[in-house]
Amino acid sequence: MRHSSARGDGPQRRRPDAKDLGWDDSLYGNGRNGRDGAPKSGAPRPADQGGTPPPDAPDAPVAPGITGTPSAGGGAAVPPAITGGVSGPPVITGGVAGPPSPGTPAAGTATALKEAAEPGSSPADGSEPEAKGTRRAGTPRSKTRRVLRWSAITLAVLIAGTAGAGYWYYEHLNSNLRKDALDLGSGGLAKPEPNAFGQTPLNILLLGSDGRNSEKNIELGGARQDADRKPLADVQMLLHVSADRSNMSVISIPRDTRVPIPECKDPDDGKVYPQTTAAINTSLQHGGPGCTVATWKELTGIYIDHFMMVDFAGVVDMADAIGGVPVCVDKNVYSHDKKGHGSGLKLTAGTHSVKGVQALQWLRTRYGFEDNTDIGRAKAQHMYMNSMVRELKAGTKLTDPIKLRDLAEAATKALTVDEGLGSVKKLYDLGGDLQRVPTERITMVTMPWQYAAGGEYVVPKPGDAEQTFSLVRNDTALDGKDKKKKPAPDPQPTTPKDKLDIIVQNGTNSTVQGPVSGRASVIYNHLVSLGYTGASKDSRLTTQADTTIIYPAKEGRGDALALAKALGLSKDAVKESSAATQLRLVIGNDWRKGTAFPKPPAGKKEAEKAPDSADALNGEDKKACMKVNPAYTF
Repeated sequence: MRHSSARGDGPQRRRPDAKDLGWDDSLYGNGRNGRDGAPKSGAPRPADQGGTPPPDAPDAPVAPGITGTPSAGGGAAVPPAITGGVSGPPVITGGVAGPPSPGTPAAGTATALKEAAEPGSSPADGSEPEAKGTRRAGTPRSKTRRVLRWSAITLAVLIAGTAGAGYWYYEHLNSNLRKDALDLGSGGLAKPEPNAFGQTPLNILLLGSDGRNSEKNIELGGARQDADRKPLADVQMLLHVSADRSNMSVISIPRDTRVPIPECKDPDDGKVYPQTTAAINTSLQHGGPGCTVATWKELTGIYIDHFMMVDFAGVVDMADAIGGVPVCVDKNVYSHDKKGHGSGLKLTAGTHSVKGVQALQWLRTRYGFEDNTDIGRAKAQHMYMNSMVRELKAGTKLTDPIKLRDLAEAATKALTVDEGLGSVKKLYDLGGDLQRVPTERITMVTMPWQYAAGGEYVVPKPGDAEQTFSLVRNDTALDGKDKKKKPAPDPQPTTPKDKLDIIVQNGTNSTVQGPVSGRASVIYNHLVSLGYTGASKDSRLTTQADTTIIYPAKEGRGDALALAKALGLSKDAVKESSAATQLRLVIGNDWRKGTAFPKPPAGKKEAEKAPDSADALNGEDKKACMKVNPAYTF
């Protein structure tokens, strides 16, 4: 169930309101375009598994991209020790398996924090304090050790996890999180099959809400008259972590992109919102973030595992807790004009560390960057996220126990997450997956787009947008740096085709287009005519963008390739899966009619990276600098 973001915070220093900052209330108030007639978007968004196998557990296969100790059953490897970027012995090793049991004291509890504040106090274990200037061997009591404990704990919390902070504090952080349903649509998009190593990619939808349903959000976001309006999802980014955790791709969609929004049912009041075509940011008003998830799945064909949503106040609190994120502008910028347009951001040329309200201004700035549209704003958000990740990975600001606790509080209070991600432990596990990805393998892009007729909205750019989505569906890095193995000779079929056990399934279900009835029967009959008389049908309807042939790991590839050739499919349609027990042919939405698979345009090659129109930015690009619009400089 969705919860209100209004919080009973105590007295605090008044933040500048929208009038003080000169923000454009109309930017978010009525959904119309700005004075330049361009579409608008925008707000913010910030961002290990473990366990030890039993002594008699078989060795797990070594999967590409994974280091550390394999978990029981051959699952994901335990992430490396976390030290929070501070020199010294690691405190959290092998990925914490879970929160401490009730009543069990743990390193980094309130007692440890009190010790750090009161150097002369007695140890928590009841032993006598040491003489000044001495240190008992084997007893880590120094301030440095205590800071290390908290550094380790709250580095996990940087993408919002904690371990060893005491059961009471763990439960407190859990209670901070707000939860909502993951998917409100009726589509049946299936989770990708695990690869030969049992790995699956991870897809998380990151949302920035412009909600003004609290006094703090009104102060930060302006437009008090919109306090009762349902929030819009003005920032939308799909974060894709590869199955082997070697790379990460992030796709932004401009908030006014016109897309089909499927029918959604609000889990709170049961209201059904009919299918429509509208700006993608309005999908949040159709029952909550679960409808935005359903919209993305329908648009991209990408399965989404989780969502995370943050509002204005959450961005400011997170930015304050982090302590500042470096950003760069190529000229002096003041995002404000005589008509009141702009975020109020004012910076001189060069690099600045922004936090709090100024960080929110950066993330919301449209008037002042590039062509004053959402496209420039998305690029500024990408730069901020990349810089934030670099700062957190460096650990340069994670040495103050109080600030670390503030970060844990801010991270959990800032987030609304799906039910499947609704605990600090699960967020900590997620943090481990994200932490493994090196910054040089993080690629951020904007969905290729073009103006619709009249220039009032943007729409996905034909060809290029689908190419971008297809790369993610097929777990291919958008940076084009996936290691290309020298192709081995194709194995020969091992089973006569009339004896080959093939399951045919209709995957053309679509909440927008509707399913194509009888596709499994059509292709089944076609296979029989080709001599594959051992084929059979699975009557269950599923949803899949691409037609695929799944075969069991380490066997059957030759038979699968022969089947693909007979049907006119490319080799890329053939997938190995550790979960498969037989050949399975799923007819996707790319093959909705006929018995001949649609051929790609002549001369078109299989894409290996994001198209140029996606405007890719690498996570390690420290020289990236926003171009300031000449009309907004000083």
